[in-house]
Amino acid sequence: MGQACRACRGGHRRRRGQEHAQGVPRQPRTGAPAGEEPAPARRRHPLDVHRRRQGRLHAEGRRRREARDAARRAVDDQGRRRHLVTGPQTTTGLDRPAAPAGPWALLSGAVKGVAKKYSQDRSAALPVAGGRAVVLAVADGHGSAAHFRSDLGAYWAVEEFTACAAAFAREAARVGDDAAGWPALREEARRLPQRVAHLWHERALYHDANSPAHGALSRPATDRTGHGDRPDVPDLAAYGSTLIGAVLTEHVLFCWQLGDGDVVLVDDGGTPHTPLSTGPDMGDETDSLCEPEPWRKMRSHWQPFTGGAPPCVLLSTDGLSKSFADHQGFLDFATGLGERAAEQGVAAVQAQLPDWLARAAKYSGDDTTLVGAIAVPVQTQQQ
Repeated sequence: MGQACRACRGGHRRRRGQEHAQGVPRQPRTGAPAGEEPAPARRRHPLDVHRRRQGRLHAEGRRRREARDAARRAVDDQGRRRHLVTGPQTTTGLDRPAAPAGPWALLSGAVKGVAKKYSQDRSAALPVAGGRAVVLAVADGHGSAAHFRSDLGAYWAVEEFTACAAAFAREAARVGDDAAGWPALREEARRLPQRVAHLWHERALYHDANSPAHGALSRPATDRTGHGDRPDVPDLAAYGSTLIGAVLTEHVLFCWQLGDGDVVLVDDGGTPHTPLSTGPDMGDETDSLCEPEPWRKMRSHWQPFTGGAPPCVLLSTDGLSKSFADHQGFLDFATGLGERAAEQGVAAVQAQLPDWLARAAKYSGDDTTLVGAIAVPVQTQQQ
């Protein structure tokens, strides 16, 4: 856009000295003899091949190709590196400085589904407010042919949620156990899904305007069956994704969910709880951010703690729960993970987590992602 503007500005500043006295525009200098057609301008080969060097690349083109190859080699099995959230200390990259230690240790693991080129799942687990709060998020891009840009949608879902939830988490940590501040937090928690959905839609619309998913600048919005219901809204189905997020402090838990996936709390007695569960899945259909006004379908839960935060909070995409024969098997896995973390340490569980998820992905065939916060004993925190 800037180059076009500069060209427009240059076209309006022609000086009088560029014309003859008779008013005939001066011809540009071409080096050709008078009366002969000037030779066409030499153009660089579209593939940047030097015609006089037996197909070798220009130095600039060689550098660009080497940079492209290096970037492709950096892509791992889960997808484009810039779209991945691979560690508990970051939401968008690998070079964010580690946050101060807090009352939780964070888990993060993801594997792609069997026979998939890359994963459409994205996740984040990061400490906030000096470790006094934790933000967790997972998103599952739909991944079918109709949702061929869902990896982008999942990435945006996690990024926008963590940005909004981090500010919310700082406020929740400031309020602490002051019950007088909880009503305001609950009101802010009700508004957060709409804010996240608006930001997600803005990014999807901007991307689609620059690179139309369907070869046109706009199409009527469609529901999950492909039937149009909002002719004034562009179709963002290509970017469809679910979203699960949570904010955890020592005194309160807030969590939100749109679409499938699981939130599991394991209490001090080892009993698992699924506060946002709607029962067993009846098929592959799920709510999505690509639908009009998706915040209206987002489920939420808040829970104050009087005896301390639960020792284990886990968020996972549906690829994990679908790998078990029944829902109880999945809950037993969550309980066992918390018990192993208490016995062997969170570092040992984190080291084994990729193998466990890879085994689960073999049974479900789907991308499998899990993030969690495990309570750290006070003695370990002091060390």
